[in-house]
Amino acid sequence: METKTCQNCKNDFIIEPDDFSFYEKMKVPVPKICPDCRFKMRAMWRNEMSMYSGRKCGLCGKSVLSIYNLKSPFTTYCYECFYSEKWSPKDYATLYDKSRPFFDQMGEFLIKVPKINLGISTGDGPNINSEYVNMAGGCKNCYLVFNTSPAEELLYSRGVKSGIFSSDIYFGVKFENCYDCVSIQESANVFWGQNIMGCVDSYFILNGSGLTNCFGCVNLRNKSNCWFNEQLTSEEYKTRLGEVMGSYSKILEARKKFEEFCLQHPHKENNNLKTINSVGDYLTECKNVVNSFEVAKSEDCRYIFSSKMIKDSLGTTGFGTKSERLLEVVATGHSSNIIGSYWAENCSNVMYSFDLRNCHDCIGCDALKNGKYAIFNKEYSKEEYEELKAHIVKELTEQGIHGLMMPVIIAPFAYNETIAQDNFSLTKEEALAQGYRWEDDIQMTKGKDTIQLDDIEDNIKDIRDSITSEILKCISCERNYKITEQELLFYRKMVLPIPRQCFYCRHQDRIKRRGPYKFWDRKCDHCDKDIKTNYSPERKEIIYCEKCYQQEVI
Repeated sequence: METKTCQNCKNDFIIEPDDFSFYEKMKVPVPKICPDCRFKMRAMWRNEMSMYSGRKCGLCGKSVLSIYNLKSPFTTYCYECFYSEKWSPKDYATLYDKSRPFFDQMGEFLIKVPKINLGISTGDGPNINSEYVNMAGGCKNCYLVFNTSPAEELLYSRGVKSGIFSSDIYFGVKFENCYDCVSIQESANVFWGQNIMGCVDSYFILNGSGLTNCFGCVNLRNKSNCWFNEQLTSEEYKTRLGEVMGSYSKILEARKKFEEFCLQHPHKENNNLKTINSVGDYLTECKNVVNSFEVAKSEDCRYIFSSKMIKDSLGTTGFGTKSERLLEVVATGHSSNIIGSYWAENCSNVMYSFDLRNCHDCIGCDALKNGKYAIFNKEYSKEEYEELKAHIVKELTEQGIHGLMMPVIIAPFAYNETIAQDNFSLTKEEALAQGYRWEDDIQMTKGKDTIQLDDIEDNIKDIRDSITSEILKCISCERNYKITEQELLFYRKMVLPIPRQCFYCRHQDRIKRRGPYKFWDRKCDHCDKDIKTNYSPERKEIIYCEKCYQQEVI
């Protein structure tokens, strides 16, 4: 174990023995950048939710929605053109110049090669009637859905697999008819829930499993007809529920009461399930996974985020399926031995590349398919490639950046356009001081509202169809937003009030409920055992170690 000082933020960080072993295996030097700053470097390449209208496909000319803003120097193609035979990434092949810094050339090359307008995955089938989705595949009739595959009739959600007729979900698997939930699995008709497994017809639930007809409950298992953990008869429950449902003001009161009620009950140190020798949060069926977040079915990994089915990797963000030996990568899956790259799929032995498919032994390539022994999309003989690779590795090693994600200075997005801002929120001044770009013109509308929030009927049963023609103003950030016809149908069917916040503020509220991608050392509030948790020491929640929590709750 060795303590180092981060060259970027100047904070101390620790290199663990397992880290040293992995870096040696990947033949890269030990990093001089801390895990938090490395996460930001990767996140700067992942824009999930900042989408822009007004761009045109550079090939067919049709208007497209794009993750690249209007000032961006990148040429964007629509999905159909990008994957067509009308062009070839090899047409942009560029000779690598040994006399110039590699990443100077890489930055120029990235601007030359066309980019797909949105991140679209086809592993679960095509997106159907789902134009407003990103980093998503197999979506049908979905709207503003991100990092999701597959889903149907899903709105305003992120991190979903197999969600149906639901809205405002963060991190869910196999659910339907649900609303405003964080981490939900195998459930139906659950509203305002967090850490939900196998629940039905329930509202305002925290850490619930096997619940039916429950409202405002915390840490319950296999219960029905409970109201703030109080057992009721079926008739009593229905009467109380009828007094609340559909009313915005009554739901606000219930939410406030629920938040206060949650503080009276213990929270487990983490939300992990079926893990062995692992440290992190929202880990499921993991072994030897450390300092990681939102990870499933993975083994021998460190510092990975929102990934699944990975082995023997360090520093990944997104995707990951059936991969191993990934180092500081973003949205990479079905691959092995990948370093510092974005969206490599079915690839091996790739470094510092962007959006590759079915490639091996490539460096600095972009949009390449079925490539081999290539640098900047130009193919070489194996012998020539190995000689040039050695030169690039030597240069980057001497600069102390070999083994890191590509530099943020050539990233296509600004800090506040990416998931970096979701997980390590910075002000503009802080971001610029740390070397990140900032976008002042993220596309949004303000001051165009046509209805005052006070003029919106309190109960969904009184809302008129004309609400879909109005422009609303977010009560939190004053951003304008609209209620779509699909959304209104959902609220009416589920008997839910019209939200007074825009989607982006509602998403940020769910991020806060999820907790930060950061871990603190503190003690169990019951037995005083040392624990590692993403509940910071100054937070008000009662935090128990897993053993004490199981004894108290289960």
